[in-house]
Amino acid sequence: MSTPERLIESTRELLWERGYVGTSPKAIQQRAGAGQGSMYHHFSGKPDLALAAVRRTAEEMRATAEAQLSGPGTAVERISAYLRRERDVLRGCPIGRLTQDPEVVASPSLRQPLEETFAWLRGRLAGILAEDRPRDGLAAGLDPDDTAATIVAVLQGGYVLARAAGSAEPFDRAVNGVLGLLTARTTAA
Repeated sequence: MSTPERLIESTRELLWERGYVGTSPKAIQQRAGAGQGSMYHHFSGKPDLALAAVRRTAEEMRATAEAQLSGPGTAVERISAYLRRERDVLRGCPIGRLTQDPEVVASPSLRQPLEETFAWLRGRLAGILAEDRPRDGLAAGLDPDDTAATIVAVLQGGYVLARAAGSAEPFDRAVNGVLGLLTARTTAA
């Protein structure tokens, strides 16, 4: 792995573990096994490196989501596959956790990949719900955009509740609840 790649990967790990504020250039360099000169040769500073790391994390998150969401099945089956996929719930969402970091939220460039990722996910879910409505028998009154926003909110809230409890159980219950609501809406139609 090249030095820039090691720096990006180390930054991604540290951002997920510690957040932006808790990730120092020295910690990045130590984890990457790179010197200060190497870091500043490839990146103009911590914000530049963090942006590369956040973008990479966002791209991977979208690709992982797309793998489940583009699979076979009805809207509910594909959404269920996405929500129930294996994930490290107690670590939280690597993108969602960054929204709690005041320096990330205050920086338009660092916040942009977060906004884009959540907008993409809401849009992708809404598209699945809208396209599969006739096949799934989803209720005519079910708004795909509102439902997609609800699914994303439940997912992110599930991470928070699980971390607060130190257990994946609240996350699993939140996922089961939102899927139950989708199923109730499909069977009630």
